[in-house]
Amino acid sequence: MAKESTGQALVIVESPAKARTINRYLGKGYVVKASLGHVQDLPKKDLAVDVERDFEPTYEVIEGKKALIDELRKQARKASAVYLAADPDREGEAICYHLAEVLQGKRNKTLKVYRVLFNEITQKSVRKAFENPISINLDLVDAQQARRILDRLVGYKISPLLWDKVRRGLSAGRVQSVALRLVVQREQEIRAFKTKEYWTIEAR
Repeated sequence: MAKESTGQALVIVESPAKARTINRYLGKGYVVKASLGHVQDLPKKDLAVDVERDFEPTYEVIEGKKALIDELRKQARKASAVYLAADPDREGEAICYHLAEVLQGKRNKTLKVYRVLFNEITQKSVRKAFENPISINLDLVDAQQARRILDRLVGYKISPLLWDKVRRGLSAGRVQSVALRLVVQREQEIRAFKTKEYWTIEAR
């Protein structure tokens, strides 16, 4: 049997410090909790990206976050609504998307979930954001996911080469690996250049 709503809304931010400040601004009608960053990610034990099926990622709850998620689910079941207030960037949007996934799940599809955005932690800015809630921006979620998948593909495929040729513990990133490749290609072009004598003639 579903629990009756307490009338309080659940607000989820990223850090406990923000949670305490925002809780003071919003008052008794809200319960503010912190997610402590991401709650889901690609597992460490394997690639977790199906390159044969449109690079489909497989996410799982981050180790050590299960108790936190259980607590958030418990709060969500008795809340009138959930407001996701992670940072206003790609990472924040992905955090909100995964929070919505784990809180709604298969049993709580009727849960009302809103996204709130504010660029400064002031009472005026926070209250204005809650007066104008929006939906999760899926374009930003996809952008973060694409970056995360690139990180995984590059890291898992190139890092072992570094361990073998240089030393263990090094990791290859999606940016510096491409930059290094461009530098190497340019160096190869320089070394392959054949010098030829030529003259410039000017006549009057």
